[in-house]
Amino acid sequence: MTRPGKVVIVGGSSAGLATAEALRRQGYEGQLTLLDSERHLPYDRPPLSKQVLTGAWEPSRTQLRSQEHLASLEAEFIRAEPTVMCDAVERAVTTATGRVVRGDALVIATGLRPRILPDQEELAGVHVMRTLDDALALRCDLAAGRRLVVVGEGVLGAEIAASARAMGVEVTLAGFGAVLLGSQVGGRVGGFLSRLHTERGVDLRLGVAVEALAGSGGRVCGVRLASGEVLRADTVVVAIGARPATEWLEGSGLALGDGVECDAYCRAAPGVYAVGDAASWHHEGLDRRLRLENRTNATEQAQAVAANLLGAERPYTPTPYFWTDQYDAKLQVHGLPTPAAETHIAEGDPAQGRFVAVYRENGEVTGVLGWNMPKQSRLLRQKHLVAPRNGELPTTVRSAP
Repeated sequence: MTRPGKVVIVGGSSAGLATAEALRRQGYEGQLTLLDSERHLPYDRPPLSKQVLTGAWEPSRTQLRSQEHLASLEAEFIRAEPTVMCDAVERAVTTATGRVVRGDALVIATGLRPRILPDQEELAGVHVMRTLDDALALRCDLAAGRRLVVVGEGVLGAEIAASARAMGVEVTLAGFGAVLLGSQVGGRVGGFLSRLHTERGVDLRLGVAVEALAGSGGRVCGVRLASGEVLRADTVVVAIGARPATEWLEGSGLALGDGVECDAYCRAAPGVYAVGDAASWHHEGLDRRLRLENRTNATEQAQAVAANLLGAERPYTPTPYFWTDQYDAKLQVHGLPTPAAETHIAEGDPAQGRFVAVYRENGEVTGVLGWNMPKQSRLLRQKHLVAPRNGELPTTVRSAP
């Protein structure tokens, strides 16, 4: 395969930047252009719902790399200029200003766009959490108001609730699931996490749908549940998931399902690759299509995309992983646990706030979760889930149905 003379990367956050860095590290000397809709230099997103929201970190601390390092990449950075159109055959993208940028290879790293509720954008005091500006706006509102309602019982909603409680804010969390993070960690561990939040003062309203937002004078004043109850609020955060930011790719010739659909090499079309939250690819070890939304995957997938751009032709077969910090609990989740899995406490004691859970379906291990036991969870991950050197997952690992 001939090395591309110019690589265009659309999306300048962690996945896009990591791809550029990996290309340079692997000896690529051609032209690099990174386009991003954000005005900020590349920054890390996990601290937004925690350290930035609480004020423990100033925004500058989230910056992924120094300006000197970015300059050393010898890349062209085009900021605050979202892309609006793509021609996959020509490997050309058009920005909102009408600028057309062409390359010999194109990497799509445009991430996610938060899902919102009806009428959400018409009311002040209603927030999402995706960008640095989102975190700062929410922090400002929480400093002025004392009652927060979080809509969504997933990782992001739970992290925001924990951070708001650390700030002394009165928090109610509403969600359709029976427990926090139930779809990610199952009912048993989700129950432990729900209890932790309740002990820290979060009012959980789970197992009921959110029907609508209530407003007064153009500002949110509550959240109406399907039961008819209205949860009073000065501020509301909507954390009901996100969708891949791929609307600008409509008509591009690329297959768009749950993200940019790629093969096992993260290739969406000849000379076109996708990486990070927006990439849906075929995992050969699990024999299924995956799309992972986390910082670890963004970095690891970037290494694979860079290598394949330079001719490696290696399938990307990671062991799925994500982590979350809430209060004094650090959860590390390896593999693909599901609510249907049997959950066994392999080490430690949930009552002591330190344990490792192993998930099994049909007698086979599908996931390992560590709660304040990182070393032990890594050892069990290596025993049950880590892919051997040939890049294929061991036969004891099975994907969830």
